[in-house]
Amino acid sequence: MSTDSERGVVTGSLAKHGMEKTAMAENMTPELLLDGIREARLVAIVRGTDGAAAAKAALAAMEEGFRFVEIALTTPGALEAIRDVRAAAPEGCFVGAGTVLTVPDVERVADAGGQFMVTPALAESIAESARRGIPVLAGALTPTEAYEAMNRGATAVKLFPASIGGPRYLKALRDPFPDIPFIAVGGVGLDEAAGYWEAGAVAVGLGGPLFGDAGSGGDLAPVRERARSFVGLAAGFGGRTAEAGSR
Repeated sequence: MSTDSERGVVTGSLAKHGMEKTAMAENMTPELLLDGIREARLVAIVRGTDGAAAAKAALAAMEEGFRFVEIALTTPGALEAIRDVRAAAPEGCFVGAGTVLTVPDVERVADAGGQFMVTPALAESIAESARRGIPVLAGALTPTEAYEAMNRGATAVKLFPASIGGPRYLKALRDPFPDIPFIAVGGVGLDEAAGYWEAGAVAVGLGGPLFGDAGSGGDLAPVRERARSFVGLAAGFGGRTAEAGSR
């Protein structure tokens, strides 16, 4: 008979859901993904020219504390990279696919073991992912697009490219849509992340400012250093908001 440790019980903060890692991995729901992203405040985005390098970069970020990493389908060998990361991911870490645009894309990513989908725009993949019960972070920029993304079944809206309007634009968007979970992506670095959290983003998505050229075979040491900095920043910000809320 297998023990709890052999089955892979989720540890840390996710344990509060009373879910085993195996159950979460096979049945990642929109609710579980959103809860996890709210807590982590970070999503990593790997894009490059080499799937094997992208997989190594994704795993390096996970080993330094990132729990949610997407691998862009524009990366050659992305599906194999997703399979590799899914098989080797540390406890409590999850891999998804970015630049998911079509219904066949959703099918291929699901077959490869991708646990969530990410789009850059209002693509047909949003409704298909929702139909399958797969969490999807849907790309949108305008109020109309954000509203439509949620209507199509998005788990959260990826505000992209966030740098066009910055935190002030996000705050303005949230005034009429306080219940839409926004993830700020595009031009977000270590110096900008806190501004988006303060404006109400549930998380920020980090591509180049985290990975640099690692997805194309670049050095992983700077990725690890930057990952630790982002994770530390998110943990400190969460601590401050928790303290403020307890007063």
